[in-house]
Amino acid sequence: MKTDFETLKDLAVYTTNHLKENSLIEFDSAKREELVDAMATEYGVSFATDEDIRDQAIEEVEEKMGADNLPEDITESEMFNHARKEIIKSFNGENIGGLYLVESLHQIAGRMNQFLLNSDLIDDVFGTDEELVAFLISKIRFFSSKKN
Repeated sequence: MKTDFETLKDLAVYTTNHLKENSLIEFDSAKREELVDAMATEYGVSFATDEDIRDQAIEEVEEKMGADNLPEDITESEMFNHARKEIIKSFNGENIGGLYLVESLHQIAGRMNQFLLNSDLIDDVFGTDEELVAFLISKIRFFSSKKN
């Protein structure tokens, strides 16, 4: 399973659905797609996708070899595979639904709580900060991408 921005959007839809079903947020349904995109972008700060890791590994190989000396298919090179594995190792193997945690789950939930409170796309938020963070942690922890 390869993760990309669409996976972040899946997480945003998943989160939005659970928040709405549990009456923790209210928003204009006409702005749902805009909310999902904004939430996915915010999640992008907290998670690295396979696409992000691929791009970072390519940058590292380019830095080491120089842009003029790159193999034709850089993603098949041993140097690329080594760089990719080192980047993944830096996340301590922590991932949720194929998304690698850049921040702790608690920090992610706190970030998303602030997003909900400050977003113009959300009409109302119900619950204390602690309740929302605990809810977000419990839901994000069990996210599984629909892509296989």
